Amino acid sequence: MGEVVAVGVLLEPGAAMVLRATEVNARLRGVYPGGFALDDAHRPHLTVIQGYFTADRLEESFAAIDTVLAGEPIASWTLTATGYYFIPGDGIGLAGIVVEPTSDLLRLQRSLLDAVAPFTVGTGSADAFVRRAEDPDINQPTIDYVGAFEFAGAGGNYNPHVTVGIATRDYLDSMLAEPFDPFTFSPVSVAAYQLANYGTAARRLHDWATHA
Repeated sequence: MGEVVAVGVLLEPGAAMVLRATEVNARLRGVYPGGFALDDAHRPHLTVIQGYFTADRLEESFAAIDTVLAGEPIASWTLTATGYYFIPGDGIGLAGIVVEPTSDLLRLQRSLLDAVAPFTVGTGSADAFVRRAEDPDINQPTIDYVGAFEFAGAGGNYNPHVTVGIATRDYLDSMLAEPFDPFTFSPVSVAAYQLANYGTAARRLHDWATHA
C-alpha cells in the first residue's frame, strides 16, 4: 500500500439509504454508462473523515478510533436525507444525496480528526489509493481533497452526503430541480476504507460494531 494510505472513515447506512442510493445510481448509469456502479468496490457510505494515514501505523490509528467510537451511540442516531447535489467537473458531475449535518455528526468528526492526527500526514499521491483496471488513474482533485479534508471538508465546511454516481451536468441540473421528499435512515456500522478515484470506498481495512 505504500508509505501512506488514502483512508476514509465512514458510516455505512441502513436499508433506506442503500435502496435510494442504488436506485439513483442505476438511473445515472442509464444516462451516463461511463459512470461507476454501486457495488462491493464502490460501497454507499457517508464519509466522516478522510486523510492520508501512515501505512505502518494503521493499527494504532484504528485503536484510537475505537476509543472514540466506544463513547458514541451511533446505532441510535436518526439521520435525514434532504436533497441532491453534485460536484461539477468538465461537463460532468459527481452526484450525491445530501444528509443534514447534525451535532452528533460534527462532534464525531472532530473527535476522530483529533484522534488520528498523530498517525496522518498532510499530503499523498496517487500511490496511496486503490487503482482498479477499469479506473486506473486518480484525478488530481481527489488527491488534493483528501489532503485538505480537515480544512476544506470538515466543521463548517462539512457536507455529509452519500455519493451516488456520475452524469452530465445538464442532466444533474434537471435532477436537482425535481421535488425531493426527505427521508430518514440510521447508520448500521462504521468502517475504514482505502479510497479509490472520486473518493469511493474501495477496500475495507477495518470495521467497528456500533451500539445504541
